Amino acid sequence: MSPPASASDNTARAGEGSAQAFGHLVTPGVDVSHGPILYLEGVTVSFDGFRALNDLSLTLDDGELRCIIGPNGAGKTTMMDVITGKTRPDTGRVFFGQTIDLTRLAESQIAQAGIGRKFQRPTVFETMTVFENMELALKTDKRGWASLRATLDSEQLGRIESILEMTNLRGEVDRIAGTLSHGQKQWLEIGMLLSQEPRVVLLDEPVAGMTDAETDKTAELCLQLEKKHTVVVVEHDMEFVAKIARKVTVLCEGSVLAEGAMDVVRNDPRVIEVYLGR
Repeated sequence: MSPPASASDNTARAGEGSAQAFGHLVTPGVDVSHGPILYLEGVTVSFDGFRALNDLSLTLDDGELRCIIGPNGAGKTTMMDVITGKTRPDTGRVFFGQTIDLTRLAESQIAQAGIGRKFQRPTVFETMTVFENMELALKTDKRGWASLRATLDSEQLGRIESILEMTNLRGEVDRIAGTLSHGQKQWLEIGMLLSQEPRVVLLDEPVAGMTDAETDKTAELCLQLEKKHTVVVVEHDMEFVAKIARKVTVLCEGSVLAEGAMDVVRNDPRVIEVYLGR
């Protein structure tokens, strides 16, 4: 695979183009002509002498669903922090498509470029309704005057309705978010993330604390997102991973230990020893 080429106009290119309607790949300024949409090469991150990431190299193809697993301390969260700009790598390259160097962008610029992240603990506006949460999250001009004058058009309303249907919240549209179950709050936050029209969706332990029924519905949701977005799921629930996994990457001590189909990874002696066998 050819590595991405650097470019001085990364930030400008990130904002080019116009977003397509919900349900289709949104590709403003992202050059995926060589296939990969995310490319990490030789990424190292150290904290007080501890290497959270150790020469990590990882490639994610456009529109794929990838599961990232591994023991605690394997570097999963740090990897997501690097992709979203929360943590800067000591060494290595991180590209979004062929030309957008994520190490040169601020967190807000990376989000605007099309990379969205949902953290493990759901963060919603609990005193507002489900609809109001979705309305606030829409990809619109958030400057004060524009927000005061904003009215939703039919396309925006249709997008909200489609996302609420996908996230199993269509019947909860007028409900106060604070009264939702934990699983429903997770879905609402995923919905709010989708309303930003991200090209890449990073989900950090999306089924933590969910009931079995909610976990099953979340698996269905992840599979619906596949192809429409590039989806990266970090999760410890192996039953859930088995339901959605197309390709699994196992991290250990900040590097890729194994990678491949779920059945292959499950039977890898190294993975059994450091993770699955525990």
